[in-house]
Amino acid sequence: MLQDSTILITGGTGSFGSRFIPMTLEKYKPRRIIIYSRDEMKQWEMAKVYGDHPAVRFFIGDVRDRERLYRAMDGVDYVVHAAATKIVPTAEYNPFECVKTNINGAMNVIDACIDKGVKRCVALSTDKASSPVNLYGATKLASDKMFVSGNSYAGSKDCRFAVVRYGNVMGSRGSVIPFFMSLPEGAELPITDQRMTRFMITLEQGVDLVWQAFDDMVGGEIYVKKIPSMVIGDIATAVRPDATQKVIGIRPGEKLHEQMIGEEDAAHTYEYDDYYKIIPAIHNWSSDPVRIKEGKRVPDGFNYSSDNNKEWMKPDELQAWIKANAAKIGKF
Repeated sequence: MLQDSTILITGGTGSFGSRFIPMTLEKYKPRRIIIYSRDEMKQWEMAKVYGDHPAVRFFIGDVRDRERLYRAMDGVDYVVHAAATKIVPTAEYNPFECVKTNINGAMNVIDACIDKGVKRCVALSTDKASSPVNLYGATKLASDKMFVSGNSYAGSKDCRFAVVRYGNVMGSRGSVIPFFMSLPEGAELPITDQRMTRFMITLEQGVDLVWQAFDDMVGGEIYVKKIPSMVIGDIATAVRPDATQKVIGIRPGEKLHEQMIGEEDAAHTYEYDDYYKIIPAIHNWSSDPVRIKEGKRVPDGFNYSSDNNKEWMKPDELQAWIKANAAKIGKF
């Protein structure tokens, strides 16, 4: 589907873009990939990597800027919307700015995609959008709802929207693995709560999920990857086996367990080999066989969270991943 196409990725200099771009260039050989972001320094650094690559283009722009988005999307076939204000404390202390980017920016992306004739758009979401307890999660839930309804908003235009949802990426900037690794030898590792669990996903798995969404989507679906969980204490043990762990308590806006699918969505959620798909109830889409395909509806009351997961990653498996990816950890 993406072969010989023009793709634009908002927030393209972030963690996701750092893997999506080289993986997509290698697999699909697109005609052009446009990296759209507001951080000129990150664009400068990324441009050094790609040099004069004929398919890579950089656009300075903000998803808040509707006119700039319209100009950037001229001739674009596919859009990945990865731009967001993501840091939970930053969103809590700067709520208006978070809303402008995550909600108003999503509206601008939807309008630009429809009006400029984009074929498909996949928006990145987060576990925090399921039963949100902080502003970041609440704004991403609103964004998800808008992208789902964007399929109706498009009217007769052949522009379709879908969402992919996953949690914190292993080894990404600001995540717990590089944080534990950065502490000096002999330091105690701060653990919020020994019961805390987290989903474990790699950037490569996130990219695969976006590709899968582009290939499978009819419009309005939310895709959730099946991924393993770990207890936070086991993550700390895998990173620093000899370090002492100190419980410091849960921070404001933080959940004990991550949730991808709440039981309220169970009636419209279908299971597949390696992912789940939430199909919206509007327009009876959740009973549409074209959207459901070979999926099997999950039981009533089902929820997918990091504590009730069927698949768990062991500390030695994480240690092996850290060893194999040591040069990249904390740098994407």
